[in-house]
Amino acid sequence: VQLQASGGGLVQAEGSLRLSCAASGGIFSRYIMGWFRQAPGKEREFVAAIHFRGGTYFANSVKGRFTISRDNAKNTVYLQMNSLKPEDTAVYYCGACTQAWVIMPKSPAQYAYWGQGTQVTVSS
Repeated sequence: VQLQASGGGLVQAEGSLRLSCAASGGIFSRYIMGWFRQAPGKEREFVAAIHFRGGTYFANSVKGRFTISRDNAKNTVYLQMNSLKPEDTAVYYCGACTQAWVIMPKSPAQYAYWGQGTQVTVSS
């Protein structure tokens, strides 16, 4: 499975960005897809995930500002980020969890495949 993340960039505070993650080489419709982020000097942290049945969950820090969606026909997962804050600045990674029995995969260790990351920078 290969994942290709895109859509990052530089945005002012309170702005919006939409990240995309295109998958190839696997059965996308069977995967739980997640977004994580990693700021310099910090560990990779969970942002949001979407189950292949459609359920979504979010980190408390992004609830109400971020939404996650998927298009199984395009093998793509999206992260819509609104009301961005400087503390959202990080490299954002998409991941694929192939363990269908997991209900809420929030640990990076639960994801078997990763994209290359896309930089999001929010200026104040």
